[in-house]
Amino acid sequence: MKPLFRIVFLALAMLLVAMVSGLMAMRFAIHGQEVQVPGIVGMTPAEAERTLAGLGLEMNVERQYYSPQIPEGRIMMQLPMPGIKVRRGWEVRVAQSMGPQRVSIPDVTGESERAAELNIRRRGLELSSTAEIQMAGMPPNQVLAQSPPANARQVAAPRTNLLISAAATPAAFVMPSFVGQSLGAATRALQDAGFKLGSVTVAPPPTTQPPAPTSPGAGTSTATAPTPAPSSQPVPASVIVAQTPPAGQKVLSGAVVNFEVR
Repeated sequence: MKPLFRIVFLALAMLLVAMVSGLMAMRFAIHGQEVQVPGIVGMTPAEAERTLAGLGLEMNVERQYYSPQIPEGRIMMQLPMPGIKVRRGWEVRVAQSMGPQRVSIPDVTGESERAAELNIRRRGLELSSTAEIQMAGMPPNQVLAQSPPANARQVAAPRTNLLISAAATPAAFVMPSFVGQSLGAATRALQDAGFKLGSVTVAPPPTTQPPAPTSPGAGTSTATAPTPAPSSQPVPASVIVAQTPPAGQKVLSGAVVNFEVR
C-alpha cells in the first residue's frame, strides 16, 4: 500500500513541477519581449533611431514645432514617455524641433485659396486645414481669415489654417404649373422668378373625325366653317399645353423651362 501511495505522490509532485515550469516559461516568453522606452529628447534623429533600434523599437517623426529651448533638428517630444515598458517592434512617435521661429507669417486674407497656398508654402510653412463659409456679397474661393494671424510671433507650429468663402447655394423652388396660361404671361412669370425660358415647340393639331356622308334625298345639311390651321410658330397668345420640368418638381433658381403650346 505504501509503495502505491509513494508512486502517486511522486507523480503528483512531478506534475506540479511541470506546471510551474510551464508557467515560468510562458511568463518569460511574454515578458522577455518587453523593453523599457529610453529617453531620446534632445537627441538628433539619427542618434534617437540608433538608440531605439538597439532595443528593437522603431521611430516615427510625426510633427515639427518651433522651440526656443531645443536646438533645431533635435527631438523635443516623444510618446510613449521614457520608462514605459512596451513590446519589441513598438513605434515611438516623436516631434522634431525647428528651433526659434524665424519665418514671418504672411497676410493672405483677400487672396484666392490657390494664391494663399503658394504664398504660405513659399515661406517654408504648411497649409494645415481649410474651412468654408457662405457670406453674402463675398466672391467665392477667397480667404476671409487665417490662423495664426499675419506677423504673429511665438507660433508653436509652422501650420496655417484658412477660412475660405464658399459659393452661394442656388435657391430651390417647387415648379408651378403653367399649363393653360398664355406663353407671354408665363414668360414674364419665369423671368420674375429667376428661371430661363428654353425651347418652345408647337404641339401637333388634334386629329378630328371626318363628317358622316349624307344620304341622297336627305334634308339640306348645314355647312360648318372650316377649323383654322394652327400657327406653325409660337406667339405670345399661344396657350401652354405641356411643360418641362413638370409641375411639382423641385428645381434650382436659374433652371431652364421648356414649353409646348398651341
